[in-house]
Amino acid sequence: MRSPSDRAVLRRLERVGRRLAELIMRGEEPYLDIPVRTLANTIWDPELRMLKLGPKKARRRFFDLNESKKFMQTLLMLSLIVKARREGDYPTIRDLYYMGKHTIEYRDHLGRLRREETWNNQRESNSVIQDIEVLTGLLREHMGIMHDAKGKMVGRVVVRSKGYLIDCSRMGSGAYAIPPNPDALEIVEVDADYVLVVEKDAIFERLNEEEFWRRENCILITGKGQPDRSTRRMVRRLWEEFNLPVYVLTDCDSYGFYIYSVYRCGSISLSYESVRLATPGARFLGLTVTDIDRYKIPRNFIIKATDRDLKRARELLSYPWFSSEAWQRELKLFLRRKEKVEIEALSGHGFKFLSHRYIPEKIERGEWIE
Repeated sequence: MRSPSDRAVLRRLERVGRRLAELIMRGEEPYLDIPVRTLANTIWDPELRMLKLGPKKARRRFFDLNESKKFMQTLLMLSLIVKARREGDYPTIRDLYYMGKHTIEYRDHLGRLRREETWNNQRESNSVIQDIEVLTGLLREHMGIMHDAKGKMVGRVVVRSKGYLIDCSRMGSGAYAIPPNPDALEIVEVDADYVLVVEKDAIFERLNEEEFWRRENCILITGKGQPDRSTRRMVRRLWEEFNLPVYVLTDCDSYGFYIYSVYRCGSISLSYESVRLATPGARFLGLTVTDIDRYKIPRNFIIKATDRDLKRARELLSYPWFSSEAWQRELKLFLRRKEKVEIEALSGHGFKFLSHRYIPEKIERGEWIE
């Protein structure tokens, strides 16, 4: 699924404003029907194996006192994005926050001077951007909105960006920084047996320095913890377009398990983009609670789980995308033992144990969880 052209993006954005103008010209109340982005409207699709946005919509009406501010915020943000696309600019989400931030002065029914901020914080303006995404079916990346991209990639992959060929196997000790809009990249060539997604940047750097990707003929990717949309989109493209197996390596804790599920199934907050961001074929290769005994992790390397860890694990236990027998067993064992382990604990068996034994042997024996 390639990124739509700037002209196509602009047409779709302008269509929203044109429809509102037509309503006003007919003397009718302007309104927007926006899909509801809540847990209650998030659906688990067992066939597609991903989270999807449900059918519920909220009508945002201009003449509704409870909705009028949100209605005007949406139009304000839409106008800023349209202006940027017409002028060929690429604002950041922070730019849009400041461009739209101003104070409106007015007098209430008693004649008192009042002041109203267009939005009080960036979280409020970011939410409006997401509303425009679900309203138009466009990713913010397609709309030319920039954000802090965290992802990195290294391996035998050649991409074309703005006419330049970039060989991700010739990055020295570095790695290719995945851009905010991976759909704008042309993936020219891939020579790899699988993709290994690494939760932690430090582990990624270590494996890259060892040239693990060259020895095992794989592509290494990291999203530096909770992955951004760009990293998830690149993983999806490599799986979907090149039929590469995807393995996710995380710590043995409830947050590592959740990060894996975000890569595989999508996230609740971005369920409306799961079809672009989720990789249903992703396999969990990280440490499990069972591995604590299987790999004889020394007791002094084991960390006591916090109340926050346990609360998160109980949430995962109730999610339908963690309903498999293997995941139910691991999560219940985690709650019973109240212990977690970092990937680095495997260094107790030697610094090269992770790259020379753990990862290749687990893949060869098929000891992953889906």
